[in-house]
Amino acid sequence: MCGIVGISGTSPVNQLVYDSLLLLQHRGQDAAGIATTQDNHFSMFKSHGLVRDVFRTRNMRSLPGNAGIGQVRYPTAGSSDRIDEAQPFYVNAPFGITFAHNGNLTNPDELREQLFRVDRRHINTNSDSEVLLNVFAHELQLASDKNLDKPALIFSAIRALHRRVRGAYAVVAQITGFGMVAFRDPNGIRPLCLGQQITENGIEYMVASESVALEGIGFHFVRDIAPGEAIFIDETSHLWAEQCADNPKLNPCIFEYVYFARPDSTIDGVNVYNARLKMGEYLADKVARELPLEYIDVVMPIPDTSRPVAMELAARLGLEYREGFIKNRYVGRTFIMPGQAVRKKSVRQKLNAMGVEFKDKSILLVDDSIVRGTTSREIVDMARAAGAKKVYFASAAPAVRFPNVYGIDMPTQQELIAHDRSVQEVCQEIGADGLVYQDLEDLKKAVQDLNPDIKSFDTSCFDGIYVTGDIDQAYLDRLSASRNKDKESIGGMSMNMGIASE
Repeated sequence: MCGIVGISGTSPVNQLVYDSLLLLQHRGQDAAGIATTQDNHFSMFKSHGLVRDVFRTRNMRSLPGNAGIGQVRYPTAGSSDRIDEAQPFYVNAPFGITFAHNGNLTNPDELREQLFRVDRRHINTNSDSEVLLNVFAHELQLASDKNLDKPALIFSAIRALHRRVRGAYAVVAQITGFGMVAFRDPNGIRPLCLGQQITENGIEYMVASESVALEGIGFHFVRDIAPGEAIFIDETSHLWAEQCADNPKLNPCIFEYVYFARPDSTIDGVNVYNARLKMGEYLADKVARELPLEYIDVVMPIPDTSRPVAMELAARLGLEYREGFIKNRYVGRTFIMPGQAVRKKSVRQKLNAMGVEFKDKSILLVDDSIVRGTTSREIVDMARAAGAKKVYFASAAPAVRFPNVYGIDMPTQQELIAHDRSVQEVCQEIGADGLVYQDLEDLKKAVQDLNPDIKSFDTSCFDGIYVTGDIDQAYLDRLSASRNKDKESIGGMSMNMGIASE
């Protein structure tokens, strides 16, 4: 999972791109990068780390221009340790392109082979994003021979890209001599939205993974970019939009609403906070059916994501709501930390149990999901150590039984605690006195109640149904093998490139 942003402005945008990446930091903490353009020159800086640690004053001064793109990275394909796999990417032909991608392709090996043997293009990293960039560049090259105007040329290239590429991709790119381009895969798995603001120098446009990035820096949300749709903003701030997919259908990843997105974002017409309140309502009804409410003294969230779920659940059941775990906000999100040992250690660093809230009480803990079980097991142990008599557990999401191949780091089925285990067996594994998972149909209804126009979702990690229709066990095995790479350690990468347009 990553966060991407692009701004086509009327004044220098480096600070705006930086600020918007801070607002998307929750989507990736491994690396960050910004590329700007001025007078047909690209400037770029990217490195490992949080946004605040990557960019120094000298780096920001080296990013001039009224248009720019940025990305915060959470690696799911390729190596998390190679700085050349941080984004944005750059390719010099045709025209010169900088490129940022959120998602994960499901046919990168096939595309890599085609690019090498047929298209005669070289891929220099293991990143599927570089593959996607080169497919885009190649199709742009072919379209440039058709004597089309700029919008038609770009939309022709993206139509061809949609026919070749499978998987999840939300993209923002800059093309020298053209302007900014953004597009979303035909299933709309990963989010992408459009914003604008009116300045004294004219209109400015912005695209971002989440609406919170738009609103946080003063832009107004205009709309979500539709599945398969492409947006082109030329260098004079004229905007074109066109549907470029043959059979687009919205299948947003439902895990965005459960865990990844910020609660103050609105994705595909659904406010994430309100969706989590709805999850609490449905989960409360199931808890009432399956757990002994008369023995539960208080409901507690596992901060922060599950807080609205727990609040609504407690209110609906008439149970007391308390905050028993206090979070250290300076430790990263455990789910997106590479390595099981790091995740386990960070749970204790991240959360502290207040004994006064646990002592001699029966607790119902509410979390957003249970993936590997590392966090859940540690938290149950912490609750008991703090004096809890009984510890029940409720998950706002169903049991995660299958890997997600569209941008969430779940390398093997064996790592998932619910894989080949019953609910009772998972309950025993995490050491709880009772466990309730949200039903998948209730999770879907929690989101659809807020936008009935969403007819289907990507729910593959819960039901094993992959909306791209091309995933088999051999693919999952290859994906697992690709995740173990030796680490290398190098510093930042800075480039200044002059590219002459036509």
